[in-house]
Amino acid sequence: MIDETADIGRMFGATEAVDTFLGFPALRDVGTLDADIGILGVPCASPYTSVGPYCAGAPAAIRAGIAGYATAREHQDFDLGGPLLGDGGARVLDCGDLGYDAEDSPGNRERIRKAVAGMLERNVRPVVIGGDDSIPIPVLQAYENHGALTVVQIDAHIDWRDEVQGERFGLSSTMRRASEMPWVEHIIQVGARAVGSARPDDYQDALDWGVHFVTARDLHGHGLEPVLDLVPPGAEVFVTLDCDGLDPVVMPAVIGPAPGGLSYWQAVTLLHGLAAKARIAGFDIVEFMPERDIQGLAALTAARLVCNAIGLMARQG
Repeated sequence: MIDETADIGRMFGATEAVDTFLGFPALRDVGTLDADIGILGVPCASPYTSVGPYCAGAPAAIRAGIAGYATAREHQDFDLGGPLLGDGGARVLDCGDLGYDAEDSPGNRERIRKAVAGMLERNVRPVVIGGDDSIPIPVLQAYENHGALTVVQIDAHIDWRDEVQGERFGLSSTMRRASEMPWVEHIIQVGARAVGSARPDDYQDALDWGVHFVTARDLHGHGLEPVLDLVPPGAEVFVTLDCDGLDPVVMPAVIGPAPGGLSYWQAVTLLHGLAAKARIAGFDIVEFMPERDIQGLAALTAARLVCNAIGLMARQG
């Protein structure tokens, strides 16, 4: 008889439940944060009233998706060419999840901004696991006074609406709000396709600001080099990955799926290319909708992308 409770964690010798990302130590006291990389769960920032906090379960689901590998951090990771953290010198902490109030978007945003700003003040690079697509706005706000920033967004949609349903800080306005931050020097948007909330005028506003677009069609036709060519050598790069930037075949757990997105390997290879040319100053993954996952496979995919981001940041020192 097949043991229906069998899983990879038991095979690898896990002896207790894992409630942090990949079993990394939990931060118990924010005032004692001492790490190179900090993992922060952010369930919600500025949800539209029409959908509410539809990704609030994402941090827990993504942690659960990779929990079975918590005892395998020192194993060979073939995405990274060695153990996850390389020589093991990087210190990684899981800072838990921020609380949220679905009726208090300004309060949510301020909690996010303060938490990420606190990390940066301690020279801790943030890896943010979300959560709705508006989360990058307060995350990027936290980078004020930390030098010029290049933003690379992987997304099916361009997020350049000024407001939607009376909300100027929602998921359709993420890159427009980023463009208004003086420290955001370059924006490179990768993977746009199909139809989203953007009107032609929004797209023109983005072009007028100086956004470089590499659409999904361009990427599939010409590869990743055109994206990497746009990144200034040595730049401080923040990578924001909306899960719908991936093809729904590998990432069905989103609210706005569109065919023709990035494959897992295209996303991983892009992260590696960015790390070879610039410094990854932070990373987030957003719009993961657990209710639309299939047997936890999308959660595992999201978690593996987080692993690649952590591994690359660890190797950069």
